[in-house]
Amino acid sequence: MLIYLVVRNHAVSFVSCMTQIYFVFCAGVDECILSAFMAYDRYVAICYPLSYVQIIIQNVCVRLVGTAWFSGLINGIFLEYVSFREPFCKDNHIENFFCEAPMVIGLSCGDPQFSLRAIFADAIVELLSPMVLIVTSYVCILATILSRASSSAMFSYMNPQSTHGPDKDKPFSLLYTIITPMCNPIITRK
Repeated sequence: MLIYLVVRNHAVSFVSCMTQIYFVFCAGVDECILSAFMAYDRYVAICYPLSYVQIIIQNVCVRLVGTAWFSGLINGIFLEYVSFREPFCKDNHIENFFCEAPMVIGLSCGDPQFSLRAIFADAIVELLSPMVLIVTSYVCILATILSRASSSAMFSYMNPQSTHGPDKDKPFSLLYTIITPMCNPIITRK
């Protein structure tokens, strides 16, 4: 793309076009799946904070990242095959600054409907599935946050003045100034 913007000859070779399309599909799927796995990580961290270290171990992280990368690689190969499976008989000129699959499919001699439908079906699976996982994770996080009692500091400062008094505020002050910080090393220790 940068070469296209700088050089007068805007031709992209067939191999360069294939490479661009492959990396666009591969990186796009990787990003979507990694975003879903990060949402899962946040879900575990917020909904199961004391068990986080036991659930999200290094082996799990390696598997999640490996799954995302493998899915991206396989998806890139599949969609590149779908995009370039028909022979090209039309003008090989694309009015864009990089190769996009629908434009390349439009240059082929065969019926583009199969390829376009395959890309659409793949997008539904590869893009909507992570989105459903992300939305589900954040709904569960929100439900967990709303179901838990508010912090003692918020309780102390947001009560009406009529309920304040030295005897009423001492237990809450003790809770958020001494007990909570004492629990931090226990909670964050691996």
